[in-house]
Amino acid sequence: MTPTPTTPTPIRKAIIPVAGLGTRFLPATKSMPKEMLTVVDRPVIQYVFDEARAAGIEHIVFVTGRNKGVIEDHFDIAYELEETLQRRRKTDVLRTVVAARPKPGETSFTRQQEPLGLGHAVWCARDIVGHEPFALLLPDVLIKGERGCLSQMMDVYNRHGGNVIAVEEVPHDKVDQYGVVEIGEGTDPVYTVTGMVEKPKASEAPSNLIITGRYILQPEIFDLLSRGGVGAGGEIQLTDSMRPLMNLQPFRALRFTGKTYDCGSKVGFLAANVAYALDRPDIAGEFRTAVQSLLGELAES
Repeated sequence: MTPTPTTPTPIRKAIIPVAGLGTRFLPATKSMPKEMLTVVDRPVIQYVFDEARAAGIEHIVFVTGRNKGVIEDHFDIAYELEETLQRRRKTDVLRTVVAARPKPGETSFTRQQEPLGLGHAVWCARDIVGHEPFALLLPDVLIKGERGCLSQMMDVYNRHGGNVIAVEEVPHDKVDQYGVVEIGEGTDPVYTVTGMVEKPKASEAPSNLIITGRYILQPEIFDLLSRGGVGAGGEIQLTDSMRPLMNLQPFRALRFTGKTYDCGSKVGFLAANVAYALDRPDIAGEFRTAVQSLLGELAES
Protein backbone atom coordinates (compact mmCIF):
# COMPACT_ATOMS: atom_id res chain seq x y z
CA MET A 1 0.00 0.00 0.00
CA THR A 2 1.30 3.46 -0.91
CA PRO A 3 1.85 5.58 2.21
CA THR A 4 -0.31 8.67 2.57
CA PRO A 5 1.74 11.85 2.10
CA THR A 6 2.23 13.84 5.26
CA THR A 7 0.59 17.25 5.16
CA PRO A 8 3.16 19.96 5.97
CA THR A 9 2.61 21.94 9.17
CA PRO A 10 0.96 25.24 8.17
CA ILE A 11 3.12 28.35 8.15
CA ARG A 12 1.43 30.77 10.55
CA LYS A 13 4.27 33.06 11.65
CA ALA A 14 6.83 35.22 9.92
CA ILE A 15 9.93 37.04 11.13
CA ILE A 16 10.87 40.45 9.76
CA PRO A 17 14.25 41.67 11.08
CA VAL A 18 14.33 45.47 11.32
CA ALA A 19 17.26 46.13 13.67
CA GLY A 20 19.73 47.35 11.03
CA LEU A 21 21.29 50.80 11.40
CA GLY A 22 20.72 51.93 7.81
CA THR A 23 24.14 53.57 7.53
CA ARG A 24 23.97 53.71 3.73
CA PHE A 25 21.09 56.20 4.01
CA LEU A 26 22.60 58.60 6.53
CA PRO A 27 21.77 61.31 7.42
CA ALA A 28 18.14 60.41 6.56
CA THR A 29 18.27 57.42 8.91
CA LYS A 30 19.85 59.26 11.83
CA SER A 31 16.47 59.60 13.52
CA MET A 32 14.20 57.54 11.25
CA PRO A 33 14.50 53.77 10.63
CA LYS A 34 15.49 52.89 7.08
CA GLU A 35 12.46 50.59 6.95
CA MET A 36 10.22 53.66 7.27
CA LEU A 37 11.64 55.37 4.18
CA THR A 38 8.79 55.63 1.69
CA VAL A 39 8.35 54.11 -1.72
CA VAL A 40 5.84 56.55 -3.20
CA ASP A 41 3.59 57.04 -0.15
CA ARG A 42 4.07 53.86 1.88
CA PRO A 43 7.01 52.82 4.05
CA VAL A 44 9.14 50.00 2.67
CA ILE A 45 8.20 47.86 5.67
CA GLN A 46 4.51 48.13 4.77
CA TYR A 47 5.06 46.45 1.40
CA VAL A 48 6.85 43.53 3.04
CA PHE A 49 4.23 43.27 5.78
CA ASP A 50 1.45 43.19 3.17
CA GLU A 51 3.27 40.49 1.20
CA ALA A 52 3.35 38.32 4.32
CA ARG A 53 -0.33 38.84 5.06
CA ALA A 54 -1.28 38.11 1.44
CA ALA A 55 0.52 34.76 1.78
CA GLY A 56 -1.68 33.79 4.74
CA ILE A 57 0.68 34.70 7.59
CA GLU A 58 -1.27 35.15 10.84
CA HIS A 59 1.40 36.56 13.16
CA ILE A 60 4.44 38.68 12.35
CA VAL A 61 7.45 38.99 14.65
CA PHE A 62 9.49 42.16 14.22
CA VAL A 63 13.07 41.90 15.49
CA THR A 64 13.92 45.50 16.34
CA GLY A 65 16.79 47.54 17.70
CA ARG A 66 17.26 50.93 19.31
CA ASN A 67 15.37 53.89 17.83
CA LYS A 68 12.91 51.61 16.02
CA GLY A 69 9.86 52.48 18.09
CA VAL A 70 8.30 54.35 15.17
CA ILE A 71 7.82 51.01 13.39
CA GLU A 72 5.69 49.77 16.26
CA ASP A 73 3.79 53.05 16.21
CA HIS A 74 3.20 52.71 12.47
CA PHE A 75 1.41 49.41 12.97
CA ASP A 76 -0.67 50.74 15.86
CA ILE A 77 -3.90 52.76 15.94
CA ALA A 78 -3.43 56.52 15.53
CA TYR A 79 -6.55 57.69 17.32
CA GLU A 80 -6.15 61.42 16.71
CA LEU A 81 -5.34 60.95 13.03
CA GLU A 82 -8.21 58.58 12.37
CA GLU A 83 -10.65 60.78 14.26
CA THR A 84 -9.55 63.80 12.25
CA LEU A 85 -9.89 61.95 8.94
CA GLN A 86 -13.34 60.76 9.99
CA ARG A 87 -14.43 64.25 10.95
CA ARG A 88 -13.18 65.71 7.69
CA ARG A 89 -14.88 62.91 5.73
CA LYS A 90 -11.62 61.80 4.11
CA THR A 91 -12.99 58.28 3.93
CA ASP A 92 -10.67 56.98 1.20
CA VAL A 93 -7.55 57.98 3.13
CA LEU A 94 -9.02 56.66 6.37
CA ARG A 95 -9.79 53.33 4.72
CA THR A 96 -6.17 53.09 3.54
CA VAL A 97 -4.80 53.87 7.00
CA VAL A 98 -7.04 51.32 8.71
CA ALA A 99 -6.32 48.59 6.16
CA ALA A 100 -2.57 49.00 6.65
CA ARG A 101 -2.54 48.04 10.31
CA PRO A 102 -2.72 44.54 11.79
CA LYS A 103 -5.49 43.32 14.05
CA PRO A 104 -4.81 43.14 17.81
CA GLY A 105 -2.45 40.30 18.67
CA GLU A 106 -1.16 39.77 15.13
CA THR A 107 2.27 41.28 15.79
CA SER A 108 5.08 40.89 18.31
CA PHE A 109 8.22 42.96 18.81
CA THR A 110 11.45 41.65 20.28
CA ARG A 111 14.83 43.34 20.61
CA GLN A 112 18.14 42.39 19.00
CA GLN A 113 20.40 44.16 21.47
CA GLU A 114 23.61 43.80 19.46
CA PRO A 115 24.15 43.91 15.67
CA LEU A 116 25.45 40.35 15.41
CA GLY A 117 24.04 39.44 12.02
CA LEU A 118 20.94 38.03 10.35
CA GLY A 119 21.32 34.62 11.97
CA HIS A 120 21.37 36.21 15.40
CA ALA A 121 18.31 38.33 14.57
CA VAL A 122 16.36 35.20 13.61
CA TRP A 123 17.51 33.44 16.79
CA CYS A 124 16.18 36.37 18.87
CA ALA A 125 12.64 35.44 17.75
CA ARG A 126 12.90 31.77 18.76
CA ASP A 127 10.65 31.90 21.84
CA ILE A 128 7.88 33.75 20.01
CA VAL A 129 7.94 31.47 16.97
CA GLY A 130 8.17 28.30 19.05
CA HIS A 131 8.63 24.85 17.57
CA GLU A 132 6.93 25.39 14.24
CA PRO A 133 8.04 26.32 10.73
CA PHE A 134 8.08 29.99 9.85
CA ALA A 135 8.68 32.47 7.06
CA LEU A 136 11.47 35.03 7.04
CA LEU A 137 11.24 38.21 4.97
CA LEU A 138 14.08 40.72 4.71
CA PRO A 139 12.65 44.25 4.69
CA ASP A 140 15.31 45.71 2.39
CA VAL A 141 14.05 43.57 -0.48
CA LEU A 142 10.88 44.47 -2.38
CA ILE A 143 9.70 41.95 -4.96
CA LYS A 144 7.17 43.39 -7.38
CA GLY A 145 4.97 41.04 -9.35
CA GLU A 146 1.42 40.01 -10.07
CA ARG A 147 1.64 37.62 -7.11
CA GLY A 148 3.73 37.96 -3.98
CA CYS A 149 6.98 36.02 -3.76
CA LEU A 150 6.05 34.46 -0.41
CA SER A 151 2.70 33.30 -1.82
CA GLN A 152 4.60 31.52 -4.62
CA MET A 153 6.86 29.92 -2.01
CA MET A 154 3.84 28.77 0.00
CA ASP A 155 2.69 26.81 -3.04
CA VAL A 156 6.01 24.96 -3.11
CA TYR A 157 5.97 24.38 0.64
CA ASN A 158 2.40 23.06 0.63
CA ARG A 159 3.37 20.53 -2.06
CA HIS A 160 6.73 19.42 -0.66
CA GLY A 161 7.16 20.64 2.94
CA GLY A 162 10.72 21.07 4.18
CA ASN A 163 12.59 24.33 3.67
CA VAL A 164 12.13 26.72 0.74
CA ILE A 165 14.26 29.67 -0.34
CA ALA A 166 13.67 32.22 -3.10
CA VAL A 167 16.50 32.54 -5.63
CA GLU A 168 17.32 34.61 -8.71
CA GLU A 169 20.22 35.03 -11.10
CA VAL A 170 22.79 37.82 -10.84
CA PRO A 171 25.90 38.53 -12.94
CA HIS A 172 28.80 36.31 -11.90
CA ASP A 173 30.90 39.30 -10.84
CA LYS A 174 28.26 40.21 -8.23
CA VAL A 175 27.99 36.88 -6.39
CA ASP A 176 30.45 37.97 -3.68
CA GLN A 177 27.71 40.24 -2.30
CA TYR A 178 25.17 37.49 -1.61
CA GLY A 179 24.44 34.01 -0.32
CA VAL A 180 24.78 31.67 -3.30
CA VAL A 181 23.20 28.24 -3.81
CA GLU A 182 24.18 25.10 -5.65
CA ILE A 183 21.21 23.29 -7.17
CA GLY A 184 20.58 19.68 -8.10
CA GLU A 185 17.60 17.94 -9.62
CA GLY A 186 14.34 19.68 -10.28
CA THR A 187 11.98 21.10 -12.83
CA ASP A 188 12.06 24.82 -13.43
CA PRO A 189 11.21 26.86 -11.37
CA VAL A 190 11.73 24.49 -8.37
CA TYR A 191 15.07 22.79 -7.69
CA THR A 192 16.71 20.80 -4.92
CA VAL A 193 19.40 22.78 -3.09
CA THR A 194 22.61 20.76 -2.67
CA GLY A 195 24.85 23.46 -1.23
CA MET A 196 25.15 27.12 -0.30
CA VAL A 197 27.88 29.56 0.60
CA GLU A 198 27.85 33.11 1.96
CA LYS A 199 29.52 35.80 -0.21
CA PRO A 200 31.93 33.57 -2.15
CA LYS A 201 34.57 34.77 -4.57
CA ALA A 202 33.30 34.63 -8.14
CA SER A 203 35.85 31.91 -8.95
CA GLU A 204 34.58 29.75 -6.08
CA ALA A 205 30.82 30.29 -6.41
CA PRO A 206 28.79 27.13 -7.19
CA SER A 207 26.39 29.14 -9.39
CA ASN A 208 25.10 32.65 -9.96
CA LEU A 209 21.81 31.92 -8.17
CA ILE A 210 21.49 34.04 -5.05
CA ILE A 211 19.16 33.83 -2.05
CA THR A 212 16.75 36.74 -2.41
CA GLY A 213 15.54 37.68 1.04
CA ARG A 214 12.63 35.24 1.37
CA TYR A 215 12.78 31.96 3.31
CA ILE A 216 10.54 29.25 4.73
CA LEU A 217 12.45 27.42 7.46
CA GLN A 218 11.85 24.59 9.88
CA PRO A 219 12.28 25.29 13.63
CA GLU A 220 15.40 23.11 13.93
CA ILE A 221 17.29 26.12 12.54
CA PHE A 222 17.07 27.71 16.00
CA ASP A 223 19.13 24.93 17.62
CA LEU A 224 21.82 25.38 14.99
CA LEU A 225 21.81 29.16 15.38
CA SER A 226 22.17 28.81 19.16
CA ARG A 227 25.72 27.59 18.66
CA GLY A 228 26.59 31.17 17.72
CA GLY A 229 29.35 30.45 15.21
CA VAL A 230 30.80 33.60 13.65
CA GLY A 231 31.00 33.60 9.86
CA ALA A 232 31.57 36.05 7.01
CA GLY A 233 31.87 39.67 8.09
CA GLY A 234 32.35 38.65 11.72
CA GLU A 235 28.59 38.03 12.07
CA ILE A 236 26.36 35.04 12.82
CA GLN A 237 25.28 34.16 9.30
CA LEU A 238 21.98 32.40 8.64
CA THR A 239 23.55 30.55 5.72
CA ASP A 240 26.07 28.88 8.03
CA SER A 241 23.22 27.22 9.96
CA MET A 242 21.18 26.35 6.88
CA ARG A 243 24.02 24.23 5.54
CA PRO A 244 23.98 21.62 8.33
CA LEU A 245 20.17 21.72 8.29
CA MET A 246 20.40 20.53 4.68
CA ASN A 247 21.88 17.27 5.99
CA LEU A 248 18.74 16.68 8.04
CA GLN A 249 15.93 18.07 5.92
CA PRO A 250 15.17 18.82 2.27
CA PHE A 251 15.79 22.27 0.89
CA ARG A 252 14.22 23.58 -2.29
CA ALA A 253 14.92 26.72 -4.27
CA LEU A 254 12.18 28.57 -6.10
CA ARG A 255 13.11 30.76 -9.03
CA PHE A 256 10.25 33.13 -8.37
CA THR A 257 8.39 35.38 -10.79
CA GLY A 258 8.81 39.08 -10.08
CA LYS A 259 11.23 42.01 -10.16
CA THR A 260 13.53 42.59 -7.19
CA TYR A 261 14.41 46.01 -5.83
CA ASP A 262 17.18 46.22 -3.26
CA CYS A 263 15.97 49.08 -1.11
CA GLY A 264 19.07 48.74 1.04
CA SER A 265 20.95 50.54 -1.74
CA LYS A 266 20.28 54.08 -2.91
CA VAL A 267 19.95 53.13 -6.57
CA GLY A 268 17.65 50.21 -5.79
CA PHE A 269 15.52 52.40 -3.55
CA LEU A 270 15.17 55.09 -6.20
CA ALA A 271 14.38 52.48 -8.87
CA ALA A 272 11.66 51.04 -6.63
CA ASN A 273 10.08 54.47 -6.30
CA VAL A 274 9.97 54.86 -10.07
CA ALA A 275 8.61 51.36 -10.68
CA TYR A 276 5.89 51.54 -8.05
CA ALA A 277 4.90 55.09 -9.06
CA LEU A 278 4.49 54.02 -12.69
CA ASP A 279 2.20 51.24 -11.50
CA ARG A 280 -0.12 53.61 -9.63
CA PRO A 281 -3.20 54.56 -11.70
CA ASP A 282 -3.69 57.76 -9.71
CA ILE A 283 -0.26 59.24 -10.51
CA ALA A 284 1.29 57.13 -13.29
CA GLY A 285 0.36 59.40 -16.20
CA GLU A 286 1.56 62.63 -14.62
CA PHE A 287 4.68 60.98 -13.20
CA ARG A 288 5.61 59.42 -16.55
CA THR A 289 5.39 62.85 -18.18
CA ALA A 290 7.62 64.32 -15.48
CA VAL A 291 10.22 61.57 -15.89
CA GLN A 292 10.23 61.87 -19.68
CA SER A 293 10.66 65.62 -19.39
CA LEU A 294 13.57 65.20 -17.01
CA LEU A 295 15.25 62.63 -19.25
CA GLY A 296 14.76 64.91 -22.22
CA GLU A 297 16.47 67.76 -20.39
CA LEU A 298 19.38 65.51 -19.45
CA ALA A 299 19.75 64.34 -23.05
CA GLU A 300 19.99 67.94 -24.26
CA SER A 301 22.53 69.02 -21.64
